[in-house]
Amino acid sequence: MLKVSGLEKSYSGQEIFDNVSFVINPGERIGLVGRNGHGKTTLLRMILGEEHPDAGAISVPNNYTIGHLSQHINFTEDTVLKEGCLSLPVSEDGIDESYKVEAILMGLGFTENDFNRHPNEFSGGYQVRLNLAKVLVSEPNLLLLDEPTNYLDIVSVRWLTRFLRNWKDELIIITHDREFMDSVTTHTMGIHRCKMRKIAGPTQKLYQQILQEEELHEKTRTNEEKKYKEAEQFINRFRAKASKAKAVQSRIKALEKKGKLEELAEIRTLDFEFKSAPFPGKWLMNVEDISYSYNQDSLPLIDSLSLSVGKKDRIAVIGKNGKGKTTLLNMLAGELLPQTGIVNHHPNLKSAYFGQTNINRLDLKKSVEQEIIDTHPDCSRGAARRICGIMMFDGDKALKKVEVLSGGEKSRVLLGKLLVSPASLLLLDEPTNHLDMDSIDSLVEAIEAFDGAVIIVTHSELMLNAIATRLIVFDGGKAAMFEGTYQEFLDRVGWESEREAENSSSQSNGSQNRNVNKKEMRRLRAQIAESRSKILLPLQKRIADAEKNIMLLEKDVEKESQALVEASEKGDGEAISRLSIAIHNLNIRIEILFNELELLTAEHDAKAKEFEENLPVITTNAFS
Repeated sequence: MLKVSGLEKSYSGQEIFDNVSFVINPGERIGLVGRNGHGKTTLLRMILGEEHPDAGAISVPNNYTIGHLSQHINFTEDTVLKEGCLSLPVSEDGIDESYKVEAILMGLGFTENDFNRHPNEFSGGYQVRLNLAKVLVSEPNLLLLDEPTNYLDIVSVRWLTRFLRNWKDELIIITHDREFMDSVTTHTMGIHRCKMRKIAGPTQKLYQQILQEEELHEKTRTNEEKKYKEAEQFINRFRAKASKAKAVQSRIKALEKKGKLEELAEIRTLDFEFKSAPFPGKWLMNVEDISYSYNQDSLPLIDSLSLSVGKKDRIAVIGKNGKGKTTLLNMLAGELLPQTGIVNHHPNLKSAYFGQTNINRLDLKKSVEQEIIDTHPDCSRGAARRICGIMMFDGDKALKKVEVLSGGEKSRVLLGKLLVSPASLLLLDEPTNHLDMDSIDSLVEAIEAFDGAVIIVTHSELMLNAIATRLIVFDGGKAAMFEGTYQEFLDRVGWESEREAENSSSQSNGSQNRNVNKKEMRRLRAQIAESRSKILLPLQKRIADAEKNIMLLEKDVEKESQALVEASEKGDGEAISRLSIAIHNLNIRIEILFNELELLTAEHDAKAKEFEENLPVITTNAFS
């Protein structure tokens, strides 16, 4: 059990933690959330002893091991497998447990052919994956993972999800992927206003609790401010009257004793929308039989791929890393020519491209404001400042040089540049990697509201489930279109590596019966997938409807609240009464919807987990 008591930390006068205390109990898997820059990574570094608090203590039991995902690359062995085996706990009976390393390496995207290759032959992303394999196989008492999905593809993320669900000891994980976090954790711990909150349950439950607490704080503060003013008026009115002296002194002491609740400082979040350009036609782009490979000796990354992009399409490009997703986006953007085939853009197409490497195109010597201004000749300084503010570079922050910005801040600059010019097509390559959860929610809303087409490369299943209606899937050595949602893809096709794992499991468990009826297996699997869709899709629709209705009601509250302020300024008692009742009723409806949303989400997650856990059992038992 790890215990943190009275923790305090600040940097250059900026407070990060103020008297923070919490306990990590045996078997708890904690999702650590908070805005970028609010101290999540700092907390992990202090637990590891890499940084020290200004005050307070972190108590670690004797013989309690802590493992973490290191970004530092320092390999000493000449093969991937040997390097991975360095972290295996010492076996008391001398049994060779290298099979554990092999299983984890393959889950993280390495192949058997990779086992004997030198670690330095791999890209930086795969070297971090090797570090992740080493910490997972070391089986520490407390596992610390800071953004482990940034270097993983969607298939590896799905494997890691299953692995961490079975983690028996303690875990603290930082990730911007809300769905991944909620699927592997038992508790959520949030850094908010320099304090720490910890609850049992998913992220949504914590954020809902914080929202309710802050609404209550604001209502209490408003009411107390009203009473405070009334008391001040009484004191000022009767201060000179001897008959009221006792009452006046009583009120003065009461005010001094009570103090005043401070108004909560605003916490900024991204709140933006993409500008759409009018488009007269039906098809923005037609792609005919395009192919591409990096050299003649290797199989093509893309082979004879064709698709058409409609003016309202939401297309997600998914698959393992290094298989051609970014290459495809570069071709669709016109930055790379296919080796065969044609990419036909409509002459009126206006596209905006957010690329993984586009951060490198920013001019390090320019300010944030100047980068935005230089995006488009019609962009004035006033317009640039407005966009800077939306991207959380308000005031003098807009004058910061690009060279001093963090990776996340540079990503926000790139998003800001996308807002300058109207577009009919957005091309987005992993836009969520450096955003926090709140900013990702804003991005999803902006994409949903965009009146044009979107093609997005992402490994976030939350993003896929929220927006994608068509897919380009890189799997099984080829790229192909799938007409349908991501959930439909999982139900009807699924990832090749997961199908192979299920088939392997079925064969090993049913080795006594080699004459497996494959037709019957397919029928049963289709039956299970159909049943899953019938149960989960309606729940997903109800969840989406509840979230949409909450957003609409919250906008109504904001509108009515503004009207209430105006009525108060005019002294219109009838309007004040009517609007107050309307706002109260709206808040009741929002509260009911939040409760319904929590129940629906819990039911959906439980059903989804049940299907995922039972599918291999059913397919195995059916033919054993």
